[in-house]
Parts: sequence; structure tokens; C-alpha cells
Amino acid sequence: MTTRTLYSLCCALLLTFSGLLQAAPTLVTLETNQGIIELELDGDKAPKTVANFLSYVDEGFYNGTVFHRVIAGFMIQGGGFTEAMNKKTTKAAIENESSNGLKNLPGTIAMARTQHPNSATAQFFINTVNNTFLNPGARGPGYAVFGKVVNGMDIVMKISRLPTMSKGMYRDVPKSPVIIVKAYRTEQKADTGHKKAAY
Repeated sequence: MTTRTLYSLCCALLLTFSGLLQAAPTLVTLETNQGIIELELDGDKAPKTVANFLSYVDEGFYNGTVFHRVIAGFMIQGGGFTEAMNKKTTKAAIENESSNGLKNLPGTIAMARTQHPNSATAQFFINTVNNTFLNPGARGPGYAVFGKVVNGMDIVMKISRLPTMSKGMYRDVPKSPVIIVKAYRTEQKADTGHKKAAY
């Protein structure tokens, strides 16, 4: 075997190995009292947002929080309140990565925020329809999409249709609390597609 041939084989193996690494995206599982939702995060297009979300996941911040705002034909929002509707203390806000090319399409997950573009902390929402007005454009800076639902969209839709009420100063609160029992990373092997909990 010549040196040139050996070099070519090594390059091919490196490219194959690199492809395998890229084929295993970051997955997060949300175990709710309504069912399981599995998310695939896009760390390439939304690195700061994904890192922020994962830091809350890894710390167990989302465990015991609720989807406190659900609107049929729009989205479900959670990650910031306890079952008693007490707001949890968060870390510093992050930069808005809404101009990353990802759109607020059905099944995508994005960061919730105030009117200030760079105010997102822990709360997120899952789009149930094509919410084009939430994308950056003439209406404003938009909301940063950082992943999508890969399993459990039926659970998301079920949650979005639950009866709601007003609770204190909050509207569109599910009458029966929708609790995120546990949120954790899920590892996926690139060669088999099998997943396992990473906690």
C-alpha cells in the first residue's frame, strides 16, 4: 500500500467519523403528566440558546414546572412557573438568536421573552401552527427557534386543547395543571438510532 493510498484511506475514515458525530443531535425528553415529548435541539444554528436551555435542564430547573399558558391554534408555553403559579428565579437573560434561519413552524420550540429582544431566560414555547408573525421581520426582532419536537407532537396538541382559565394576573392557564415531571438529556447512538436517558 502506497503512502498516498494510506493517506486517502485515513482522510475517508476521518470524514466518516465526523459524519457520525454530526448525525447524533442533542435530544431532550420532557416527561409530563400528559405524556412524553422528545425534543431535538439545533446547537449549530442556535448555540447560545441551546447552551442556556441545557443548563436549565441539567440543573433540574424544569422539574416540577408547568405549561402555564396554552392556546389552541397557537402554542403551549412553560418552563417558568411552579404548579402554584409561583415564578421561579432564573439566571441572566441571553442574546436573541432569532435571525438564525430557523422559523416558528409547527412543532418547533422557541424561547419566550418580554418585549425586550434580549430578555429570554428559561421559559419556552412549542408552536402548534405556522406562526410566521413570530419570525424576525418588519414586525420586530422575532423569537428564537432552537429545536423541534421529534416525538410526542400528539401530546403537545392535546395540551394545547385543554380547558383554560384565568388565575390571578395570568390568562390561558390550564384548569388542570400540566406538569413537567422531569426534563433530561437523551443520548442517541448514531449507528443504531437507539436512545437512552443521560441522567
